[in-house]
Amino acid sequence: MTLRVPTGSDATPADPFDSGVGVVSRKESRSLSTRIITFFILFSLWIVLSGKMDAFHLCLGVISSLIVTLFSGDLLLPDIGAGDLARSFFRFLVYIPWLLWEIFKANLHILYVVLHPRMMDLIDPRIIRFDSRLNKELALVTFANSITLTPGTITVYVSVDGHFRVHAIDEMSGEPLPGEMEARVAKIFGESQ
Repeated sequence: MTLRVPTGSDATPADPFDSGVGVVSRKESRSLSTRIITFFILFSLWIVLSGKMDAFHLCLGVISSLIVTLFSGDLLLPDIGAGDLARSFFRFLVYIPWLLWEIFKANLHILYVVLHPRMMDLIDPRIIRFDSRLNKELALVTFANSITLTPGTITVYVSVDGHFRVHAIDEMSGEPLPGEMEARVAKIFGESQ
């Protein structure tokens, strides 16, 4: 039997009778709840898309949903509290009409550029580099996808540190970045400063 002497940061006295069995940390509890929610979302999607309600197809749905949840259950839902997730969801629902309006305005601008007699003079492609103040990965992905959905701009590169490279077809398309879109995405995920 070997006796381990704690050193450094793990030098807190331990209870020799505490085996740790049955103790679930708050993070593990959250992770389990997000995986359960993910399973039910996937299984509901399976039922809707398959359209079959017999035992064989339902068992296939349970097995498939379980396998996907086990291997990638943390990808669908961020590991945040249920209250934060609900607030982010409703804030995102408010964000969608604004984004659709921005997409519509960008479509009109691109239509103007394409139909203009001096189209080749108006097109001035460029790569715009900027650092975002967003910290959460889901916020960065939402921001990058919002940029790409807006005609005239494509997110070429984004890092977890918030470094962005965006291709813009002309100066006007890339001018508002990061701007209001970043601020709205920050508000969705509670990163407003």
